[in-house]
Amino acid sequence: MSITAKDVKALRDATGAGMMDAKKALVDCNGDSEAATQLLREKGLAKAAARSDRGNDEGTVALVASVNLAAVAQIKTETDFSAKSAAVTELARRIADDVFNSGLDAANQHAPAIEDLRVKIKENVALGAVHRVEAAPGNIIDTYLHSQDGRGVNAVVVEGTNVPQDALHQVALHIAFAKPTYLAASQVPAAEVKRERASLLEITKAEGKPQVAWEKIVDGRMRGWFAERVLLEQGLHGDKATVKQSLKGGSIVGFLQVVIGS
Repeated sequence: MSITAKDVKALRDATGAGMMDAKKALVDCNGDSEAATQLLREKGLAKAAARSDRGNDEGTVALVASVNLAAVAQIKTETDFSAKSAAVTELARRIADDVFNSGLDAANQHAPAIEDLRVKIKENVALGAVHRVEAAPGNIIDTYLHSQDGRGVNAVVVEGTNVPQDALHQVALHIAFAKPTYLAASQVPAAEVKRERASLLEITKAEGKPQVAWEKIVDGRMRGWFAERVLLEQGLHGDKATVKQSLKGGSIVGFLQVVIGS
């Protein structure tokens, strides 16, 4: 069977393989494009496996939400160039849609599509964080997705109770850029708190502060330390009023954040 340049181009467009690789696959498969596609896919997956230990800190994150349900899906890539391609961003959106509609297990159905991306763009593409948050009865959800060059890079979901929607949205915006680790001070591991307090005490001693003032000084520095990582202790948008004070009597039940590159 004769193999034309049109055949080679069609196979190349379908698989992302190089021109010479596409031609060789067609020759090896006697012009059978379906068999050649499978051959190239198998070879590509073998090469992709060899790339699995390469860093993939770039990528994209998609977010789908309603007032009481949200889904987040992250795809990890090696480069930002690939991350903002339509193939990657659209797949992330499809995964988020399916998780939103059908649950977390729906993400697993997209494993073949992720494998195909690994072959086509020749990078260590992988499924990253996947979340589905359903608000408890009477609670509400708010979200924020920060986009850059056509791809999502920072997704936030926050659930609140007895919090006005506009106030909860301000908290979502705050989380996006403050990047807290914990909701409340009580969630910070005790060992971590003890270690930091001991370190600050030694620093205070070394500064020559009066011994009678050590505990008060350390207490003040610990408040600053908590404010760096605890959402409710942070000043909303950097203001003096804390996030907790902005809730108008309501409370935050929980939050999650997925940031590309973190």
